[in-house]
Amino acid sequence: MLIHINNKQFTDNSNEANKDTIFVVSKHNEKFKQQAVLNACENFIDSKELKDYIDISGIKIIGITGTNGKTTTAAAIYSFLLDLGYKVALQGTRGFFINDERVEDYSLTTPIQLGNFEHIYKAKEQGCEFFVMEVSSHAIEQERIEGLNFELKIHTNITRDHLDYHKTVEEYIAVKNSFFSDDSKKLINKDDPNVKFNSKNCLTYALDAPSTYKVNAFSFKEETHVMFNHFSNMHAFTSNLMGVFNIYNITAAVAAVHMLTKRDLDEICEVVEDFAGVSGRMEIISKNPFIIIDFAHTPDGMNEVLKSFSHKDIIVVFGAGGNRDIEKRPIMGKIASQFAKHIIVTSDNPRFEDPDLIMEDIIKGITNKENLVVDINRKSAIKKAIELCDDNSVVLILGKGDEEYQIIYDQKMPFSDKKIVLELLK
Repeated sequence: MLIHINNKQFTDNSNEANKDTIFVVSKHNEKFKQQAVLNACENFIDSKELKDYIDISGIKIIGITGTNGKTTTAAAIYSFLLDLGYKVALQGTRGFFINDERVEDYSLTTPIQLGNFEHIYKAKEQGCEFFVMEVSSHAIEQERIEGLNFELKIHTNITRDHLDYHKTVEEYIAVKNSFFSDDSKKLINKDDPNVKFNSKNCLTYALDAPSTYKVNAFSFKEETHVMFNHFSNMHAFTSNLMGVFNIYNITAAVAAVHMLTKRDLDEICEVVEDFAGVSGRMEIISKNPFIIIDFAHTPDGMNEVLKSFSHKDIIVVFGAGGNRDIEKRPIMGKIASQFAKHIIVTSDNPRFEDPDLIMEDIIKGITNKENLVVDINRKSAIKKAIELCDDNSVVLILGKGDEEYQIIYDQKMPFSDKKIVLELLK
């Protein structure tokens, strides 16, 4: 990557290096340093020194990590801060935003180190006081966040994910927890049994465990109503978002904004209702028939979505990504069979795997196959789900959220669950 800041060019790619660039050496590109020399590059700095060359001081960086909830929590914090009158930037899966404008489209959850510095520098130039970013396990392990001083680190939850990369659950959990091992300010979900953290400068939130921001009661009607306790003072907010997991996400966002700004909690709670949520995350596409799409693609994420609708007849459509964690597939099938009245297993992003074999892996976990439909064609699968729908049903289409493509081999083929639903409803 090549970036231009203050009339200087920085790169971590030896092919882009020349006499005019500064080559940033990390453990990942050190072996290409000689190639940069051969390309006439004369200026080299260690990745640890990048913060001495690109001034990103004065802007408060908020990092959110967890298996599920990163995108919604980050977007909520961004929304609340904007509504309270602050200048804010947001970086994550959905792209890069500055002061309510999209600057870049969809990207990696967390860019490489140079990308982070470039975005934070741009946000600072635009007068932003806060920079909200999602932090992936890959970014932590690959040191993409090296050199960033976080004003606040937020933990949503840690469950099974990315075992194609981290190999074991234990390794994945350890990488996530390493983000919370220092003395920086932290906000931790106290209900998560997998989290380990340095208790210095740490506040907590929870629905069950004693915590700094403790949810005491909630109800779901047309909207979600939540009451929580903060040092014996009761506060309340109303949200359009559904599901118990979104109570965690919104509570985390309210607590984070309170920690960052010291504003009155009731004032923060007032802006919660204005947050409409994130496209493709528990997004209601239709109320009659009742159809929701969500990004849930892990056993825990799927479990949280399905249990939120235990009062309805659930028709679930889902698959599993190819060239990813194989062991989670039957677990997802088992979870579907625990909650759903009708299960439709279909293709997700098969990549280089045979989609039929992926579906077979999922079906191994489904105990009662009487109400199981298998359809490799995702559009046809969604159509069948809608046809099964009645007044007491909810159709949950899981796995892809607002993705606008289907990955087959290494090709991204145009495909949107939302567009398919809207087309079929016509």
